Amino acid sequence: MDQDRLPAAVEGEAQLEELLSRPSPADVAFARTLAGDVLVLGAGGKMGPSLARRVRRACEAAGVSRRVTAASRFSEPGLAESLRRDGIEVVPSDLLDPAALDRLPSAGDVLFLAGRKFGSAGRPDLTWAHNTVVPAHVARRFASSRIVVFSTGNVYPLVDASSTGSVETDPPGPVGEYAQSCLGRERVFEYFSREKGTPCLLFRLNYATDLRYGVLADVARKVQAGEPVDLTVPRVNAIWQGDANSYAFRALALAESPPAALNVTGAGSIAVRDAALRFARRFGREARFAGEEGPVALLSDSSRCRERLGEPEVPLERLVEWTAAWVEAGGRDLGKPTKFERSDGRF
Repeated sequence: MDQDRLPAAVEGEAQLEELLSRPSPADVAFARTLAGDVLVLGAGGKMGPSLARRVRRACEAAGVSRRVTAASRFSEPGLAESLRRDGIEVVPSDLLDPAALDRLPSAGDVLFLAGRKFGSAGRPDLTWAHNTVVPAHVARRFASSRIVVFSTGNVYPLVDASSTGSVETDPPGPVGEYAQSCLGRERVFEYFSREKGTPCLLFRLNYATDLRYGVLADVARKVQAGEPVDLTVPRVNAIWQGDANSYAFRALALAESPPAALNVTGAGSIAVRDAALRFARRFGREARFAGEEGPVALLSDSSRCRERLGEPEVPLERLVEWTAAWVEAGGRDLGKPTKFERSDGRF
């Protein structure tokens, strides 16, 4: 998106979905380099639909004929049909079933978004199955593809809240079973990459925001409702989901064997207290807080991503404004809080 053409506010879900899936000039240029088709695995989650649409739109704008296939259980009513209307091939699949994976079409490029986070504390076995067993099936089935593996900054330990965050060369230190299983996901893909030569990229994302969910939306809704904002984790990263989509698509070019990691988030971080106070001023409410600002936070340094793939099109300042306007206007909430305030890794 041209900075001068960014809307002051996002008005309604139709515009939101259009912005999330609108390809950038860099996306269109990258689409021209694709040698094969693109498969989006786990396409029924929060990011999958808009990412699949962005890839489809980038290919159309580039004038290249590439099949874009979306695979997922598609539990959300109407989602599969909506994707079909947008020119995306849809294959309902249980990715825990190797036979279902074998029925999927081959693809030169795979965007792997499948995984489980919320509810991990209640069913850690299911979390480990989704986050380590599915990757083994996928890595076996698509050994000859380039794969961008969605991961998370949670594989790092918490860091000093005044720091710029973890960098890709820092050793992992996952807190809690969810984060441990995510490191397991990475290790499984790393194993197959080394053994089979599969080019992969470990896409360590935190936190994507599409206005209906995300850390900024969590804080804004707390303020609007007059509820206290927890300060246990005092600073957070945030990135517009559209930018995360663009980075994921173009990160296919960075896939290699053995796989490299890439921290994906916005430039810098924002203090939770400052965000709450800004929303409070916007809503004409008093910001309330709970707890003391802790000494550590989950923060990632995205310098390498921005050096390799460019700066985000939507800066953090604009993302804060969009979130405020969305919440103030009564925009839809997906009801999926990030639980960014948890420092014990229990999600």
